[in-house]
Amino acid sequence: MIAIDIEKKLKAYRGQQVLKIDRQFPLGSITKIYGPSGTGKTTFLKAIAGLVQPEKGKIQFGDTVWLNTETRISLSPQKRKVGFVFQDYALFPNMTVLEHLQYASPNDSWIARLLRVGKLETFTDHKPEYLSGGQQQRLAILRALAIKPKLLLMDEPFSALDPEMRTTLIKELRAVWNEQGTTVMIVSHNPQELDGFTNQELYIES
Repeated sequence: MIAIDIEKKLKAYRGQQVLKIDRQFPLGSITKIYGPSGTGKTTFLKAIAGLVQPEKGKIQFGDTVWLNTETRISLSPQKRKVGFVFQDYALFPNMTVLEHLQYASPNDSWIARLLRVGKLETFTDHKPEYLSGGQQQRLAILRALAIKPKLLLMDEPFSALDPEMRTTLIKELRAVWNEQGTTVMIVSHNPQELDGFTNQELYIES
């Protein structure tokens, strides 16, 4: 179980708001996270990953406390070992597709499988500038998966994919996640694209 009970101040055009989440997520679940723009969905993912610090709260993954503001526990992002798919992809411009995955994993057979999942086998020597938006997005997903994270956080991960590619990729990803026992949280501005794919929901509103 992942137990999250946090409060984080947000800067918004309507003045300061506070993101408050008190929720538990079963291990191995796939949760879609949605709601109006500016309500803190991306901030929520970053707080879980340790990329931003809540003013108050606790985060516990299984038996391990990742954050407890009262006792001043805050594990670094490296120690949380979370896979994160950023909305802007955050790819390295000077690395090829293969180098991105090798940077995250030394396992050649695992990398080969990920390339098949993302349909990028023929683009291994391409750098991001020579990839389409959809290919870049798939690479960002594969890189996050390469470390075999127990928790995968995804921020608008399918926005650049056409419906056919999205359907195919989701099917492949589900197989990998089931095999690895991965817990997944996905932020989407179009939650309908995740219908029938997720088994948990979290609506974040102001």
